[in-house]
Amino acid sequence: MENITFTPSVLMLNFGELTSLKYLYCILVLIGYILIVILNGMVIITVAQHKSLQEPMYIFISVLCINALYGSSAFYPSLLVNLLRNIQSISYPACLIQIFCIHSYGVCEISILACMAYDRYVSICNPLRYNKIMNSSTVFKLVLVSWLYPIIIIGGVVGLTARLPLCDNNILKFYCDNWSVVRLSCVDTTINNIYGLGITAVGLGLIPLMIFYSYIKILRACIKSSVEVKEKALQTCTPHLITLTNFLIDTLFEILIHRFAPAKLPYELRVIMSLQFLVVPPILNPLIYGLKMKEIKKKVKELMLAKPRTI
Repeated sequence: MENITFTPSVLMLNFGELTSLKYLYCILVLIGYILIVILNGMVIITVAQHKSLQEPMYIFISVLCINALYGSSAFYPSLLVNLLRNIQSISYPACLIQIFCIHSYGVCEISILACMAYDRYVSICNPLRYNKIMNSSTVFKLVLVSWLYPIIIIGGVVGLTARLPLCDNNILKFYCDNWSVVRLSCVDTTINNIYGLGITAVGLGLIPLMIFYSYIKILRACIKSSVEVKEKALQTCTPHLITLTNFLIDTLFEILIHRFAPAKLPYELRVIMSLQFLVVPPILNPLIYGLKMKEIKKKVKELMLAKPRTI
């Protein structure tokens, strides 16, 4: 019997046993989202309000936090609504929008981390030329590219996926990602696969290699430098390396395992792996930079302890 292809108006999400304790999970999801908004919002506001933090490194950190809010807002509200519903589903157009937002969030994350690595490289390896190289124009261009690049390439991903007729409407996850929708198609998806693998190779291969190369150069420069320079490099580079490592591990598990063997994994493990990619970085990043960056930590405390102005 031949497969019947169609374009569904609604896709069914697989929440599995999550619905058995849906009110408990609703509370946890709501707490998680509120925590992400507060932590990232505090860093953004702190950087925006203090001129002493209007430096490339802190600007990139605030952009990283903005991206965390963007990615989380594409995931948490939808998850919360579906937990409260009797039937977990999402409209096909909303699914495509969620695909675009979640994937562009991931690509933007690694792009911003690359900008931060370049900033640290110039600061430590070319300190005398730092202000000339990392001027406001350069920072603006780097931020612009880190946003436009994901929009363009993920727009292509969604465009290729939207053209596919589907023969099923059941997604294995509780949110939409590109591969979960592509696998529902009964027609040839070679173009989608090649394009997706190309983006993955660049995002999780080429860009991280460039970042690690910059840190090799930084390490070499530190070996020949004074103790003061080494301490400065350790203070500013350690949070970035923690963020990068955490993001790469989460993303690699999410893409590789769910792409090649989603149905063979226990449902609980699939849930955990999906949550890692969308939950851990948005919470961990502001905590890392808030705790490790002395200037941000100091200004956050000042913001929290500031007395409200009286009229």
